[in-house]
Parts: sequence; structure tokens; C-alpha cells
Amino acid sequence: MHIPLRQLFLAHVAQTSPAPLGLEIERAEGIWLYGKEGKRWIDFISGISVSNVGHRHPHVLAAIQHQLDRYMHLMVYGEYVQSPQVKLASALAEVSDGLDCVYFVNSGTEATEGALKLARRATGRTKLISFRNAYHGSTMGSLSLMSEPMFTDPFKPLIPDVIHLDSGDINALEAIDESTAAVVFECVRGEAGAIPLDQSYAQAIMDRCRSTGALLIADEIQSGFGRTGTFFAYQHYGIRPDIVLMAKGMGGGMPIGAFLAGRDLMHSLSNNPVLGHITTFGGHPVSCAAAMATLELIRTPEMPSQVANHEAFIRKRLQHPGILEISGRGLLLSARFRDEHTAQAVIRHCIENGLITDWFLFAPDRLRISPPLTISPQELELACDILLNAVEACCG
Repeated sequence: MHIPLRQLFLAHVAQTSPAPLGLEIERAEGIWLYGKEGKRWIDFISGISVSNVGHRHPHVLAAIQHQLDRYMHLMVYGEYVQSPQVKLASALAEVSDGLDCVYFVNSGTEATEGALKLARRATGRTKLISFRNAYHGSTMGSLSLMSEPMFTDPFKPLIPDVIHLDSGDINALEAIDESTAAVVFECVRGEAGAIPLDQSYAQAIMDRCRSTGALLIADEIQSGFGRTGTFFAYQHYGIRPDIVLMAKGMGGGMPIGAFLAGRDLMHSLSNNPVLGHITTFGGHPVSCAAAMATLELIRTPEMPSQVANHEAFIRKRLQHPGILEISGRGLLLSARFRDEHTAQAVIRHCIENGLITDWFLFAPDRLRISPPLTISPQELELACDILLNAVEACCG
């Protein structure tokens, strides 16, 4: 008896919500996802800021095939000299303003976990500071940085000595003191609804960290790899973090993450104890090859202006009384509606008509706009037309 794939999906694949989107995708190319019976959708969220260079980019596929013909996993991370890791680490050092040592992992939450360990090990301090309505991952250390009880209470006790501040409150930064190991922040607050920090506030965070000896950890997991128009979002602000977290758009669709720091700081994980942090599959050579190809595409001279032009077009095109605000930077944007119900109605209408978008974890009244950076002007215009039709249908 033939059992439908969707039925097997619901029966055997662990679910993260009671109502998964459940689209059955057979293939993907560029900005497009293809389903059965000729259905197709524009991926207007890049798989949540993962497919920054689109799906199955030929340059990324060629790099993957080239590496597959040589070797895949060889040994636990950090023991063998592997060309894909070394080349990618060297390239990341070139784009990160003097941070020259990379620890490769498999995902964003692993990058967060490694960075928290590094901060506590290097400073000898315990206190960690994050901001409300921020998401840095779902493993225990990352979860501890989250302030919302609905997500954290069922898993308590979490790691101790974590303080959550209100973003934008200058006076609250006094909580950063000589007992603080690190402050974890986003220059563009992703799950809060793509909200950029004010320049003076970002500078105040860095200044407070410098005066107290706390390490500054920039979460670029969603905002990095060209998504806001610079390689990392913090580069818009003229600040220099001590540790940078990355993943999502890093691998061109392959799983990879990393945390980046200066060599002297990172070296503290190699002693007292030895193997202070270790991973088996982190820095997988195929993922590193894909990430290197992705980095090369994003570093092309035309990419920053392309992202800026796309942002300008979106802001100009998406004019409607039902859209109260367009927020964000580059191609990490949100459209705000009068309430969550309206936003959800627009999202459903978009999906029914060939455009995939969604909401934000801590801003359900906002619709996510984060297409592949490689989207063409014609494709972007089509996507905006579908979205505007949905807004007209749902908002009148």
C-alpha cells in the first residue's frame, strides 16, 4: 500500500509545532521552489536567511562536486590540515576586521554555545548579558540567553547568571560590569522583527564592554554573509566585536556555522583543559567548500550595490495603507501590519499564490522579507506584486 509522503512526514519526522507548513518540495533552483503538479513558489525568505545566493547556485554546486571527488569526513575537527577549512578560515579573516581565528561548527546554536564557553574560559567571569526578544539558538546555553518565559520555563533550570536587558535602554547598560564575561547582541535584531540598532546605542554597548573588560559577541547568524549589504551587519556601525557568530547564509545551503575571534583569545580553548571545545563534524570539508564558494559570490564588487538597490526598490514598491512600516536593513526586512491576525492572513494568501514568506518569533505582526541576494529585478518585482495583491485582499 502506498502511503503519502506527507503522512509519513507527520508520522515519523519530529515536529516543531502543531501546524507545520507542510509544503512538499521536489526541487529548487535560484529563487524558486517546485512542488507537485506544476506548483512553484518564490522563496522570499531564503529558508530563513540561509540561501543567500539562491538554491543550488552553479558555483556552489561545482565546489561541492570538486570536494566530493577528493574526500569527505576524515577526522574529528582540528586534527588534520584540510584545505577547504584552511582556505575558508583565511578568507573569513580577511573580511572580519582583524579577527583572524575561526572555530568551525555545524549550526548557529553551536556557534553560540562555543562562544559562551570561550568568553567564560578567557575572562574567568560568569555573568552573561543578552537582550529581550532575541533568539540565539535552542540548545541549553543559547536558550538561556532568551528572555521569554513561554520558551524557557519548560526547560528550567537553565545556565545561571544571565541578565536580559531592554534593547535601546542606555541606563540598563550599567548592568555590564567587571563580573560580566560577555554581552551577546545583534546589530539588526532578527526575530524582534528586523529592527536595526541605533548607531549611538551600538557604540554605547561597545564602549561599556571596553571599559569593563566584558567581551562583545556579535550574533551575525541571520544578518551575516552579505544580507544587510555589508559582509557582516556590525560593519555598518564602525564597531569591532571580540567574537562573531555565523551560520545560516554561510554554507550556500550546506550545514555549517562558526565563531570567529582573535587568535590569542581563541587559543584559550586549547589548554586548561586540553580539548576545551571539540566537535566531530564541525568544518566538514564539503560544507567548507560550499561556504568558500558562497563567500566568493558575496564578495563580488557588485553585490553590495545590488543589495542596496533591492532594498530601495522594496521600500518604494511596497506602499499600501495596510503596511504600516518597512523596517530592517539590506535584505533583512519586515513589513508591519495592524495586528498578528492580519499578518497571518497576508502570509497565507502569499503562499496560496506562489510566494513563501512568514512571521518573526517575537514580532508576529510583521511579515519577513529576506529573498536571496541574487534575486533579479524582474523576480523581485513579481514577488512584490504578489505580496501587494495579498495585502490588498486582506487589508482592503
